[in-house]
Amino acid sequence: MHLRFSQDIKSLLQRLAEQPLTLGDILAETSERGFCLVITLLILPFLFPMPPGLTGPFGGACLLLSVQMVLGRRSPWLPKRIANYKFPRPFAQLLLQNLGRLTKVLQKIARPRLAKIAHSPVIWRINGLCISFLTVLLILPIPFTNPIPTVGILLLTVATIESDGLLICISYGITILITLFFGFMGYAVWLAPSLLPSIFK
Repeated sequence: MHLRFSQDIKSLLQRLAEQPLTLGDILAETSERGFCLVITLLILPFLFPMPPGLTGPFGGACLLLSVQMVLGRRSPWLPKRIANYKFPRPFAQLLLQNLGRLTKVLQKIARPRLAKIAHSPVIWRINGLCISFLTVLLILPIPFTNPIPTVGILLLTVATIESDGLLICISYGITILITLFFGFMGYAVWLAPSLLPSIFK
């Protein structure tokens, strides 16, 4: 695993599988990179089958961190109640089992490119804005749609960690496509009451 993302996430998950760590512990150790690492850790479960009830707390913490990115903060902060949350061991073990497959895909698309874009303070804020918006879509109670915004968030966090300006730009395009998809779904739901009577005539 030559990606910094893969090495960091695998190391964190192995530690979580051995002993309980809080979100605060992880943020204290990872500093600025903790924004994207912890956001990645929070949204990874939504790529795989997971127990219900995680969307609210995980999405809320993700949203709080991404809003801080929008504000230009470089040192992440969480309220004590959220910072003291401990990941259960089965959570880490399940993610470790699936991490290899994900890493194989990311190794093919992520590498340091377009450094001026990747390290721009403005891009940092825009990344936070996109992650915040995609997190809101993730939290929406729409069945079977969680993986869609999760992919967008994951690409943005990996691109930021790997200083990949090209992948950041591609992620913006994917964010627009995800927005259009959810917009189409919303429009279809809005039209449904008027279309149903004509369908069943």
